[in-house]
Amino acid sequence: MPLIPLRIGEIFRPALQFRSYLYASLALAVVVFILPWLIPVVIFSPLPVALAVAIPVLAVVAFVAYWIPLYYESIAYRLTTSEITWQRGVWFRQTGFVPYNRITNVDITQGPLMRFFSFSAVRVQTAGYSAQAQAEIVLNGIEDPKDLQEKIMSFVRGTGPVAVGGEPEGQPAGDTVVAELRAIRQLLERVLEK
Repeated sequence: MPLIPLRIGEIFRPALQFRSYLYASLALAVVVFILPWLIPVVIFSPLPVALAVAIPVLAVVAFVAYWIPLYYESIAYRLTTSEITWQRGVWFRQTGFVPYNRITNVDITQGPLMRFFSFSAVRVQTAGYSAQAQAEIVLNGIEDPKDLQEKIMSFVRGTGPVAVGGEPEGQPAGDTVVAELRAIRQLLERVLEK
């Protein structure tokens, strides 16, 4: 299937493979973390104990399988001329935006399972989050991550960084500081005179 180009201002969603990836992750978790202990419990326990353990576990797995398409449908991203906006969440909706002038780094990550499903995650770091291990936002399910990374970085290059203070244009940073210090000094002198 050909890739749909990203358009500024339009909502885009993760690739359909992202939903398959979530199902595969669930299946892998069941095989690795649940079946090794659930099978012996069901085989070697009395029937009431086996049912008391197996039914809740199977209910949780079925609930997560039901939740995956709902979560996938709730994810939406948008690039505007000034920021990246995002939303996700089925029961607890999360929304946010990341202005381009705060972005310090855009990374592409792809694990083995993501590689199998032919998509990547684009991690956007901002000045406030750059010292932390987590990104400000992770755009999951991106089929053409290089294109998205380049689009974001072109906007970042076109805007000046504000993370270090964001001085008004035309006024040097030193002049602003000196003017502020003079105003503070005048206020202190007035307070001391009273």
